[in-house]
Amino acid sequence: MASQSQHRVYIPSNARSNQYILAEFRLDELFHSHFSSPTEAYQKISDTLFTLCEENSLHNVHVLANDKLPIVRFNEESYCLQTKKQVLFFYNPKHHESHTCLSEPGHQARKIRIVFLATGDELRAHAADFHRRVTKVIGLFKAYLAHCPTVIKIRDHQHLTYDLFANAKGNKESYGYKLRSLAPRYQARACDLPSTHSEMTYVTVGIPLTRNIKTRFLKESDTGYAKLYRYIEDSFLTACGAKNLSRIAMVANDHIPLVRNSQVDRNDQNSELQKISFDPANHDSQYFGYWHEDKLVQTIYFIIAAGDEDKNDIGYGKFMNSVEGALRGLADKLEIPATQQNVTVRFYQHVSYHA
Repeated sequence: MASQSQHRVYIPSNARSNQYILAEFRLDELFHSHFSSPTEAYQKISDTLFTLCEENSLHNVHVLANDKLPIVRFNEESYCLQTKKQVLFFYNPKHHESHTCLSEPGHQARKIRIVFLATGDELRAHAADFHRRVTKVIGLFKAYLAHCPTVIKIRDHQHLTYDLFANAKGNKESYGYKLRSLAPRYQARACDLPSTHSEMTYVTVGIPLTRNIKTRFLKESDTGYAKLYRYIEDSFLTACGAKNLSRIAMVANDHIPLVRNSQVDRNDQNSELQKISFDPANHDSQYFGYWHEDKLVQTIYFIIAAGDEDKNDIGYGKFMNSVEGALRGLADKLEIPATQQNVTVRFYQHVSYHA
């Protein structure tokens, strides 16, 4: 029993589950030659897609023809906000539905991104069925639009979100998760993934630089913030080292972290996003730190990625217990009050392949 219990992590019962599937393909001049304008092209794509989605009970789908990256978050109210590089979708899977096409006048997109947002209850339990319906629609979509590119990249994103200190705030109920990887979960529900696919499993947590932290760790005599960042960085490295977590990153440069597999993507950044690529197969230490000593950010992001050695038939429960231990150690060093401040943990599982 003890051997089994270490592979189960207990997550608060009020944890939020999200799933979305991103399908994307590049456009070329041949594609655009079939239409009188980009606007007509994106409208016809959307009309065809949304008809197929209605027929397959996919009720929250968005076509992005503006070369921006979608970010998905839970919210009780539905919002779609845009920055220069991102489209942020806030929604509640139980209540919100929408079919939209987002483009910009005069802009000819380099690629089309289609965002399928899961809806309903028990998203994790129904994830395989959602994936199956989305891939069916994508197959039909390719057949209907014969002049579209034949290769479409599929990214299935799932995450659980919860407060590390939910118990201290009175949320005593929890549920034991094994956190199985996506491929065997889907296979058990008659949804086989292609043999050639890549997976990434990781955790992100954003810790605000509150007045309490600034008061404790910043001195009036400090001319910059290097001392503060080094203290936090050393605390993070120590906490992770104690739990043998070696694929980690700290981002304090006002960029939103994106985690990728280094066998597919490399580290990169733009004005808003910080791409961080880990190699799950490489057992060497992989640490990336992004901060500037002359700039004080509002939130520091910490990322802990799983490796191939963390993946087993039981699941990622043992890995997640180690992550929680490291985060609690970091919170202790930063003297974060468990009853007053949220430490929001997001456990991500991604799978990607070409359809």
